[in-house]
Amino acid sequence: MRPITRAIVTATALSGSLDLLSAFAFSAVKGVGPLRVLQGVAAGPFGDPMLQGASVPVALAGLIVHYALMTVMVTVFMIAASLLPFILRRPLLWGTLYGLGLYLVMYWIVLPLRWPELFPRTGAWDVGNALFSHLVCVGLPMGWVADRVLRKEA
Repeated sequence: MRPITRAIVTATALSGSLDLLSAFAFSAVKGVGPLRVLQGVAAGPFGDPMLQGASVPVALAGLIVHYALMTVMVTVFMIAASLLPFILRRPLLWGTLYGLGLYLVMYWIVLPLRWPELFPRTGAWDVGNALFSHLVCVGLPMGWVADRVLRKEA
């Protein structure tokens, strides 16, 4: 497997899983279970009917959507890291900053366009858990994988 492919697969699995675990944990505090979290992810592209009832197939669709989106996010970062040497000089910093960029795009553009009545959320709890998820659970692991896999090749 080529290093870029290995980096994309590894970072998608790691960042995607940490992001989901974070979402499950923060949602559990509010009494929302993992099935409902995944239904919410599925509702993004497939519409609000995905939120009806408690459906395992819909939750599986949400899981697929989540990892598909994460694959795109990771691929952009890994391609950038392979083309721009300054990223691999400080991959943890750039991964974390990329996570911040992902937060800004998701929480201030994508989600408000999809659910304008719910977003943006500006309460300390909501912003804090979203920043934690995007910086620590998504961006930082991407930088770590880039360091481990791509910097060896550079």
